[in-house]
Amino acid sequence: MIDEQHLREGLQRLLRDTESAIRERISDDPSIEAHLRERHAAAVRAGRTAGSASGYNSFADEAITQSAVHWLLGTVFIRFLEDNGWLDERSKVVSWLAGPGERLGIAKGQRTLFLRPDPALTDRDYLLYIFGEVAKLPGMAGLFDPHHNPLFQLGPAAQGAAKIVEFFQKVDPDTGALVHDFTDPEHGTRFLGDLYQNLSESARKRYALCQTPGFVIDFILDRTLTPAIDTFGLDHVRMIDPSCGSGHFLLAAFSRLFRLWQQREPATNPPALAQKALDAVHGVDLNPFAAEISRFRLLIAAMEASGVVTLRDALDFRIHVAAGDSLLHGSRKGGGGIERGLFEDRLQFFYETEDEENGN
Repeated sequence: MIDEQHLREGLQRLLRDTESAIRERISDDPSIEAHLRERHAAAVRAGRTAGSASGYNSFADEAITQSAVHWLLGTVFIRFLEDNGWLDERSKVVSWLAGPGERLGIAKGQRTLFLRPDPALTDRDYLLYIFGEVAKLPGMAGLFDPHHNPLFQLGPAAQGAAKIVEFFQKVDPDTGALVHDFTDPEHGTRFLGDLYQNLSESARKRYALCQTPGFVIDFILDRTLTPAIDTFGLDHVRMIDPSCGSGHFLLAAFSRLFRLWQQREPATNPPALAQKALDAVHGVDLNPFAAEISRFRLLIAAMEASGVVTLRDALDFRIHVAAGDSLLHGSRKGGGGIERGLFEDRLQFFYETEDEENGN
């Protein structure tokens, strides 16, 4: 089971190490810093960030933190999936990073097989390989999208990547059990919301991270989503959370909508109903790792609702969560286009983490 406090404290320390390892790699490769400076200059021209040397330093610090967080979130996602059997094949246990029982040995063997052929390969390459392989599975491509996920933009030095692997493979010397076990028969993902709020101190201050209590979510949905369904009908209702955070509103709305679809179409297969519910739920967040957590939580909720036991047997669910500034991007006219004028220059620039194709 997940020891949330122990995991959070360990990841907070590992985040600092990973940020340092990314800075080390930037200092070793001038082309990485050059790319960062180009992106900062473009953001300054568009009026989306501050200029000056101090402005660049803040921009770079934020990019480093976002990438470091995504390296850790990506490995947490993998561990949660493999520990709970979501990555298994029907007749084969699959493990890439670690896992209880035989999974740890399988994962260590996979790592050895990957690194052995080429001495130049490092744990950074191995982790990127894992992310790429998992991205091929149904529903996972959006989580490990190399065009938007910050982990593909800045990577740690080799030793920093090794520390990430070691963290997730660490065992208790007295018992031989994994220190961090993500097995959960209920497949609960609320712990990710706690990580979202507490993992990075700088992100918490920048984005004012704070989770909404469950009773507040129920209160609001009772007075918004429920009457909207009564007014417009289940087929036509849509909801959006323009600052979705770690997805509590999205998860609660999905659950309500899925139950209603089950009541209306009891003979329809659950994966199809889960997709109907997902198509009515939309979210946006300025913080890329908040959007990533929301996507993952909705995917797990949809798989649970579908009754599937492995990703390979799951529907390739469409999940409508985007990273971006909901106050800046999006439709401001009835025709569905983006209103030009005041925001015209800004709308020509998107951060690499933003889902500009979903801007409308």
